[in-house]
Amino acid sequence: MTLLRISEAARFLGVSDDSVRRWVASGRLNAHTDGAGRAAVDGVEVAQLVKDGTSTLQGSGEDGVPSSARNRFRGLVTDVVMDTVMAQVELQCGPFRVVSLMSAEAARDLGLEPGMPATAVVKATTVIVERTERAERTEQGVG
Repeated sequence: MTLLRISEAARFLGVSDDSVRRWVASGRLNAHTDGAGRAAVDGVEVAQLVKDGTSTLQGSGEDGVPSSARNRFRGLVTDVVMDTVMAQVELQCGPFRVVSLMSAEAARDLGLEPGMPATAVVKATTVIVERTERAERTEQGVG
């Protein structure tokens, strides 16, 4: 079982630490203690909540319009660099910096400027997954 600290679970779920604690108190998530004695939750349970929470949004945007894009990152516009043809728009979406290149016309039509909320909608054909920590491996059959 992979145990996640409350703060890690909150980050993956897109909620506050207090929300995760309330979910533990209400029984929505089961409480555990990690090896260091800290409160933790089961990673599989968190993954299921993520899956269940996004399943109602999949296929539609915030306005309910059907869309094939599944990845939506709400954030704040932090910078807009525009010339006559193209614009580079930077958003801070939680801990992630998302940069989009678009036509200057599109950026003007959207009225994008620093400080305003926006959503980055991402449709990618390739997603690379990296592990964040090394797992200990035991060699079996070696002797």
